[in-house]
Amino acid sequence: MTRPAVVRAAGLPERVTIYEVGARDGLQNEQEVVPLQVKEQFVRRLLAAGLPIVEATSFVHPRWVPQLADAADLMANLGETGRDLPVLVPNERGLDRALELDLRHVAVFGSATETFAQRNLNRSYDEQFAMFEPVVRRATDAGLTVRAYVSMCFGDPWEGAVPIDQVVEAGRRLLDLGAGELSLGDTIGVGTAGHVTALVEAFGAAGIGPERLALHFHDTYGQALSNVQAGLLAGVTTFDASAGGLGGCPYAQSATGNLATEDLVWLLTGLGIEHGVDLDALVTTSAWMAEHLGRSSPSAVVRAMSSAD
Repeated sequence: MTRPAVVRAAGLPERVTIYEVGARDGLQNEQEVVPLQVKEQFVRRLLAAGLPIVEATSFVHPRWVPQLADAADLMANLGETGRDLPVLVPNERGLDRALELDLRHVAVFGSATETFAQRNLNRSYDEQFAMFEPVVRRATDAGLTVRAYVSMCFGDPWEGAVPIDQVVEAGRRLLDLGAGELSLGDTIGVGTAGHVTALVEAFGAAGIGPERLALHFHDTYGQALSNVQAGLLAGVTTFDASAGGLGGCPYAQSATGNLATEDLVWLLTGLGIEHGVDLDALVTTSAWMAEHLGRSSPSAVVRAMSSAD
């Protein structure tokens, strides 16, 4: 059996958007640099599998993330297709590179905590917003869309539990700068379903509805799909995921793999929620990438469907 039975449940959206982060968030944590041609093929295969959004790379300084040092070459190779793919830009220098390539979508990556802002951005919690302000302003003035990530929304390995109102403040400040969408990250995978519900409700109480939110889960403690279900019931319709469960965070050792896109697709299919993804093509792509990386995929669905072939 390679598809779940479809059983609709009350209170769920008809359709969701899967925001694929495997090519950026997934590959940035690899010990070995993946060849440029493999990255390009990976992105093209993800798009061919029906994923509506594929975040391609990050224009971060190669000293910090050498795995993505070929970002400009990748986007150039992708040509016109690449112009419609979002890229992460950590600062104005990153934005300059995106503008030079005439890209249309960028993202910035903030933190809900002081410690992670210092470790990831070399800025204080407050200084990060000052750094992002000209990035977001210049991008929106140039007609680009801007997504903002907030990391450590459910817990921080150095600071412990993160107060919900602190996460809402960080998210609100990023949206106030001009970001169009806010992705809330469970960077170390400690979130649980009730916490998800409470966080989305707190944003709603602050005047930020679920239509402006995305959820980004890691599966460190096996809670990612449960957290997706809570997010769906709270009205969120955009979920980040990584093909084959690739990824983590190079600045947080306890952050293991992202929610696998295949596992998310299986859940959504069973719930009767439209997503537009060809699961067979996606599984084949993730198995192909796992071969290039020299290890099996952590995705339960990839393992199950590959063994059934």
